[in-house]
Amino acid sequence: MEPIYSRFAGDPQMSEIISQFATGLLDRSQQMAVAMASQDIGRLSMLAHNLKGCAGGYGFDSISEAAANLEQETLAVEADLSNIRERVESLIDLCSAVPKD
Repeated sequence: MEPIYSRFAGDPQMSEIISQFATGLLDRSQQMAVAMASQDIGRLSMLAHNLKGCAGGYGFDSISEAAANLEQETLAVEADLSNIRERVESLIDLCSAVPKD
């Protein structure tokens, strides 16, 4: 997968907080993996909601969109665990594509 950069990557005022956000993506990914392994759909929904907002605010639109899709899937009345698992894996892959400089 190609590296994913913030749309604010060229803004020197944003560089430090973008870097902090990127560094924190590993922990967020691990939290989602643990929640998925324990089938804690409520926790996954909360994590996805939080990541959706943060990623969008820091200019990572593709991650924000993937998190929104995961959140929608977790809120479905008849949530399908296989679909949720696929969305979690896809979102973790996107998070891992962000350089941690």
